[in-house]
Amino acid sequence: MSAPLFAGDVLFFQRLLRADGFYHDDLDGEWGPKTEKAAKAYDAAAQQIRSQTRTFDTRSEGCILTLSIAAQRRAREYLGKVLDGGVIARIISGTRTYAEQDALFRKGRFGNPQPRVTNARGGQSNHNFGVAWDIGIFTKAGGYLGEGPGYDKAAALGLPVAGGVIEWGGNWTGFVDRPHYQLALGLSVSELRQRFEAGTLDLGTF
Repeated sequence: MSAPLFAGDVLFFQRLLRADGFYHDDLDGEWGPKTEKAAKAYDAAAQQIRSQTRTFDTRSEGCILTLSIAAQRRAREYLGKVLDGGVIARIISGTRTYAEQDALFRKGRFGNPQPRVTNARGGQSNHNFGVAWDIGIFTKAGGYLGEGPGYDKAAALGLPVAGGVIEWGGNWTGFVDRPHYQLALGLSVSELRQRFEAGTLDLGTF
């Protein structure tokens, strides 16, 4: 599960494992036995959380399993409440490596014809640290709704279960981002990046 997701950026995965308390060795970008052991522990914890909560659609599952273990539990609890409330939601984006973030940033820029989808480069988004996810709202027929009252209803249903440890982008006063959720760490993106890269980010309390 985890190795195929992050095998292209082992250093990134080591940092994610460190933040969850699974990896305590050097952040050297090498997939050795200690990284393998930590990855298996990460996978086992993810499976335990899923067994304690519930399983969702394939896309949501794929995105959830990229998150830190701390965020996985919160995302599953959140999505379960939203679905139980009658909102057809899926998690459509989870963790992105810096390289994946840079690829998104290039859309709509530098001669690329696609629409712009983000203003954040690699290391400038909470999605780059395993603590954030985006949802999409869908019709019964499967059509995607990029906006609308469903996003506010999803927040009203799902946020209370988190007990204040999830932050919703719909409450932001600058750039309002209703599909976006993240762990409420109380850190700026620059502080989060510094701790993530240094291996001092601790998500154990979430």
